[in-house]
Amino acid sequence: MTRKPLDIGFIGLGIMGTPMAGHLIAAGHQLFVYTRGKVPAAISGSQATQCLDAKEVAQRADTILLMVPDTPDVGEVLFGEAGVAKGLTKGKTVVDMSTISPVETKEYASRIEALGCNYLDAPVSGGDVGARNAALSIMVGGKPEVFERIKPILELLGKNITLVGGSGDGQTCKVANQIVVAQTINAVAEGLLFAARAGADPAKV
Repeated sequence: MTRKPLDIGFIGLGIMGTPMAGHLIAAGHQLFVYTRGKVPAAISGSQATQCLDAKEVAQRADTILLMVPDTPDVGEVLFGEAGVAKGLTKGKTVVDMSTISPVETKEYASRIEALGCNYLDAPVSGGDVGARNAALSIMVGGKPEVFERIKPILELLGKNITLVGGSGDGQTCKVANQIVVAQTINAVAEGLLFAARAGADPAKV
């Protein structure tokens, strides 16, 4: 747990982002939020400050968390006309918790660090249930000293938080996780098909 309230930006208030932002608000932190759609009632009815764009979030917060759908979305949020990069000043930290390409992540990290700021990639596993229960697994890539400083914030969102390696390694770990999940689903399907064709009730199997 962090000892004092922090100014935290949160961009992307979807199925995952809304409960995650809610945990940070409940912990007493000042949130500056932005999302492309309508701000959910759970957030708009709180003490969170709604910003006009990602640039304003970066201007007002010291740590900026992203939870958006895909690689191009992260690129636009970071480097668009009113993106995070336009509002950063030296020493601030960007934490991308989206699940995106490891290759682009390394590029994004390099561009943010060139501005004198810090960057962590921190994709999550656990789905919306994990987000609601603050029980996400968080796979982090970046510099150890930045990870240690940001870890108290991540501990408000998840239970299994691991620094995997350098920039992009968090995303690489998430890809590996998805490979395991996909293969497991495939194995279960093959097993049930075998059982059904052998004459067993697949539901009971």
